Amino acid sequence: MGMTLYEAATQTDIASVQDWKEKGGKVVGYTCSFLPVEVFYAAEILPVRLRGIGADSMEIGDAYYGPFACTFPKALLQLAGAEKYRFLDGVVISNGCDAMRRLDDCWRKMGKDIDGTLPPWLHYFDVPHKPDGHAFVWYTNQVKKLIAAVENRFNVTISDENLKQTIKEQNRVRKLILTMERLRTTDPVAVSGTEAFSALIASTVMPRDHFSELISDLIRTANKRDNSSRKGRKRIFLGGSICDSVDLVSLIEDAGAVVVGENLCFGIRNENELVAEDDHPVEALTRRYLSGSACPRMFGWYKARLKTVAERIRAANVDGVILQNIRFCDIHGTENGLMERDLEQIGIPCLRIEKEYGPLTETGRLKMRISAFIEQLKSSAHDTATTITNKGAA
Repeated sequence: MGMTLYEAATQTDIASVQDWKEKGGKVVGYTCSFLPVEVFYAAEILPVRLRGIGADSMEIGDAYYGPFACTFPKALLQLAGAEKYRFLDGVVISNGCDAMRRLDDCWRKMGKDIDGTLPPWLHYFDVPHKPDGHAFVWYTNQVKKLIAAVENRFNVTISDENLKQTIKEQNRVRKLILTMERLRTTDPVAVSGTEAFSALIASTVMPRDHFSELISDLIRTANKRDNSSRKGRKRIFLGGSICDSVDLVSLIEDAGAVVVGENLCFGIRNENELVAEDDHPVEALTRRYLSGSACPRMFGWYKARLKTVAERIRAANVDGVILQNIRFCDIHGTENGLMERDLEQIGIPCLRIEKEYGPLTETGRLKMRISAFIEQLKSSAHDTATTITNKGAA
């Protein structure tokens, strides 16, 4: 169990997950940040977010999805078809987008075609596309159905007391993540973007007790070390669709910048609000998971998302924003275009890039564009400083 946060974020075999299994624990995979992981912890089941980082081709995924679809669900299906998820006792799929909704259909069909690829338990968790009104009733019913399904499948009881206790424990994890985030607002930053992004990914793929130990160690040591090499670097904010590539953040930082914040699927945007601990647990989970408008899949909340992103950019003293999305990701691709337009109107330079997920990522092209963007930020800052100096001399 000596795995680091970086190793957990970049590898598919997580030692602490294997240890959980060896001790007789159950593990369930999930696909969407709108799923309340507290339900599984209340049943002493480990929730592990599914990633496609180990996919080395799209042969199986392409067969079921075709060419014109996001490579994230195709990568998940590819790994499932290669029997890389045999350690799972179940999977919960949500309609984060239409491609992810289709993952449920494709996986069930593949399970009939390729023996051993269907998990022992497959559950569909339906999430409404609005965070208000009738959607609260809808989501509450989905949580209740999920609880009943888990109880029936795993022969457990999920009481209100269990839920309240695990809500408190999950809130403690969120507070640690928020503490780490505050260490990124200083100059120089006490925690690099690569470290922070690794921690955010690791929080979704390993047991929370082990994760809490590792992130607590990171927080304790962050301010004690020499961070002067990051002073004065251009400060980058990263936004957009699901991204499990720590290499992307490292690429940005290797180009001479530092990533001081993200607004990515499964990133800090999903951890900045606690669950109410004194209310009825199912209602509290509904309000926390559904009320946020962080994801562009939620209809009619773009202005709220823009305001939140702009506030975080200002708080982190950001110099430029990189907006990335997976090719064929319509919801993030469209919103990134709006974000680029509106952020640049308030004076925040943006770079918008489209890429693949997993083995098809074109790192050479990305490196060239990102390096050019950072050089542009440096040049712009130099021109501004020269203008100010000349005016002062005049």
